[in-house]
Amino acid sequence: MRFFRHVTAVPDSLRESAVAIGNFDGVHRGHQVVIQQLVQQADRRGLAPLVMVFEPQPQEYFRPLQASSRLTTLREKVEALRRCGVNNMLCLRFDQQLAQTEAEEFVNDILVRALGARLVIVGDDFRFGHGRRGDFQLLRSMGGTLGFETEAMETVALHGQRISSSRIRGLLAAGEVGAAGELLGRHYSITGRVIHGCQRGRQLGFPTANIDVHDRQPPVRGIHAVQVDGLGERLVDGVASIGTRPVFSGQRLLLEVFLFDWNADIYGRRISVQFRQFLRPEMNFNSVDDLCAQMARDVAQARAVLGASENQGSGNP
Repeated sequence: MRFFRHVTAVPDSLRESAVAIGNFDGVHRGHQVVIQQLVQQADRRGLAPLVMVFEPQPQEYFRPLQASSRLTTLREKVEALRRCGVNNMLCLRFDQQLAQTEAEEFVNDILVRALGARLVIVGDDFRFGHGRRGDFQLLRSMGGTLGFETEAMETVALHGQRISSSRIRGLLAAGEVGAAGELLGRHYSITGRVIHGCQRGRQLGFPTANIDVHDRQPPVRGIHAVQVDGLGERLVDGVASIGTRPVFSGQRLLLEVFLFDWNADIYGRRISVQFRQFLRPEMNFNSVDDLCAQMARDVAQARAVLGASENQGSGNP
């Protein structure tokens, strides 16, 4: 994939483009249909397909304290889009300058002059430009004059309900990781680097890999049966805790994974934690001994869950 941070970095070879614009948070099954739509339409018209996203996402810029939790970081989004067949991606920095750009200026300067867009695909509720004045109808109207077509992203439903990032967030927050994975088209995962922790898990007899989540606030919480990718040719089973560890008066969000039958040093490794089943919410305990007893039960339950899944021959949804 070719990844561009500014319109000036997009080469002339990508002019005459088909552009899909959106957040694409989660790159779920609905997004995947849009990517197929983009690639097919671009191929039919002899255009270069390109996906445009914004960083931070507009909601995060305008309302940072109220913004929804992300399903994917930018890095995870890039990788998911690459797996969908996206070869060209433009990530525009959403800052004061872009926020104050008039809708007509965005169309003229970015879509037409910089990208030579001949096809623009957006959601029918897409808004852009200063004061959110730009919309699907403005794009269609200006396209008729400036020489590009505008199409609405296809709506994709499953079990009679529209697939959306917000719906997936709600399922994850409710512990319905299987249902969320069905909408994503893969198991929900968090990717990060293994960092040194306070070694408390090792002292309790459950050494954990601590994953750096930075300031990310994923929608999942609690204890889960997981499988970890990035440690070799096979997935490694484990149990994960994501929360603040109330027993130890924690404040910062932590993702910790106890890997089954594993004792190799993995500090510094970048791994992906796939959430397979919610086991229980994060809890407080009267003593460390009570916590250890519950952790043993969590491990046994996770082994049973993952063992049953393997026996059934289940793969990614």
